[in-house]
Order: sequence, then C-alpha cells, then structure tokens
Amino acid sequence: MPEIYFHVRWPDGVTQRCYSPSTVVEDYLMAGHEYELTDFVERSRTALGIAGERVKEKFGIYCTGAFDQLAQIERTAAAFAVVDGAKVTVESLVNANWSTR
Repeated sequence: MPEIYFHVRWPDGVTQRCYSPSTVVEDYLMAGHEYELTDFVERSRTALGIAGERVKEKFGIYCTGAFDQLAQIERTAAAFAVVDGAKVTVESLVNANWSTR
C-alpha cells in the first residue's frame, strides 16, 4: 500500500511529521490548509481509521502505525484544547515517492 506522510504545524509553531499507511488522508487533509483544532483531529481520526481498515482488508491485521499516529495526534491536540481559536496547518503531504503535494 502507498504510504503517506503529512507534516503539520501545531498552534505553538512546532512541526510534526505524521504517518498514514494509505493515501486516503489526501481525501481529508489538504496541504497548505489551516484547520480548527477539533476539525483537524476529527479528520485525522476518520482518515487514519479508514487507512487502518484498508491495511486490515489487505493483510488481515489492523495497522498499529495508524492507531499509534492517531493516539499521538490526540495527545498533542489535548494540550491545545484550552487555547481559543487553536488551529493546525497541514504544511505538506508526501507520498512514498517523496513528491510533495
């Protein structure tokens, strides 16, 4: 399956490289777009859930990488839950061929 990395900038300016085992994340996140914190978490939850299920359908096991990435996103987002107007920017989407989208 084609993997994808999505680079995000959190409200404090820290950037993070996130992983998805499927390009389905491209259906939910767009490079250069800024998302309200809760919207970003929900989009990530949906995309990574679908990605994990796709791996399960193909290989018979759920992708722990997708699950772990979502848990990390949720932990980081929780730190900004009290920040009014907190936003997350998706800086880039990079597929296995390392081309930026």
